[in-house]
Amino acid sequence: MTANFQAALQKSIETTRRNLGALEEFPESFKHGEWKAIEKERAAGHWVDGFWTGLLWLAYAHSGDALLRSGAEHWTNKLAHLKTSAGTHDLGFIFYLSHVIAGRLTGDATWYDNGLEAAFTLIQRFNPRGEYLQAWDDDGIRKWAGRTNIDLMMNLALLYWASDITGDRRPADIATRHARTSRVALVRGDGSTAHVADFNPQSGLLIRREQYQGYSHDSCWSRGQAWALYGFATCYRYTAIPAFLTTAQALADYTIGHLPADLVPFWDYNSPHIPDTYRDSSAAAVTVCGLVELAAVDGENASRWLGLAERMLISLCEHFLIMDAAGPSSILRNGARSVPANLMEHGLIYGDYYFLEALTAFTRPDIYQRAFAPESAHLAPGE
Repeated sequence: MTANFQAALQKSIETTRRNLGALEEFPESFKHGEWKAIEKERAAGHWVDGFWTGLLWLAYAHSGDALLRSGAEHWTNKLAHLKTSAGTHDLGFIFYLSHVIAGRLTGDATWYDNGLEAAFTLIQRFNPRGEYLQAWDDDGIRKWAGRTNIDLMMNLALLYWASDITGDRRPADIATRHARTSRVALVRGDGSTAHVADFNPQSGLLIRREQYQGYSHDSCWSRGQAWALYGFATCYRYTAIPAFLTTAQALADYTIGHLPADLVPFWDYNSPHIPDTYRDSSAAAVTVCGLVELAAVDGENASRWLGLAERMLISLCEHFLIMDAAGPSSILRNGARSVPANLMEHGLIYGDYYFLEALTAFTRPDIYQRAFAPESAHLAPGE
């Protein structure tokens, strides 16, 4: 196992170094020998940008390569202008994996300033009537003031971190209230997840569940399931609220029951076209990280979660890691950004990032702890 992961780690660092020399824009997907950037006409188009900076910072932490550090600093600084952006709900993805990781891995706390401002910008999206953070924004056609999604669970770490750093309870309290709402609105009784929930923004009442990414409104989009698993485990780490742990356990159990033999998910766990449909290596990478986080807070079952995480990571290394690229390339193949939008069978920057995060957890737990462990043990209610 160690040799397998060490080889994958070195290949990931080499690929990241080559990409650093070739990229001029923040990358999203890799196909036909080139990286493509996400459309940026709306601020929400920046949601993927933190994954590239996160890759650079982790690659630097492993290698000590000054060129990777310089690149990480350069690309992180390019994100600073988004700290007051009201156009994206993904400020957690963007700023935790750029400015927060930068401060944690270098010891330079001045990086935190922009991350803190971003956290307090993000909480402005909170609707106290429905107790949720709003996903997306009106685009001239659709009105989304009442919409939230499962992806937002992965943005809550920034809010808990901000409360940890400042002592201001507001971000953490909003994160906890949003997670409670998501548990009711987006997690089903069988441990599967819906992608989207629509509320009446005036009354706060839940109207319906929808599926923007998955096969149907009652199916389970695999990357969304992974976002939820990781997100609820993180919420439990920061709050010690038992319901968040039982939710993360149920999400993990559902995942286990729907994985294929090689443990790399199809894009939707309930697609009627399985096995003749698309894989999503990015969903596997996020799931591994979510299981690692769950193991960290669930000591009684830690060996079960870590054992599955290790086997999934081995499968990614053996079957989805690109080993023969000589130029710019993704690290993993066969990601699925959005099958409904006909965007699949490509590399994805977030799949690559979470793959390196997972490798870090198994090969360098010291780096992993520096990057992701809470500043304090937890922020229990009322403390």
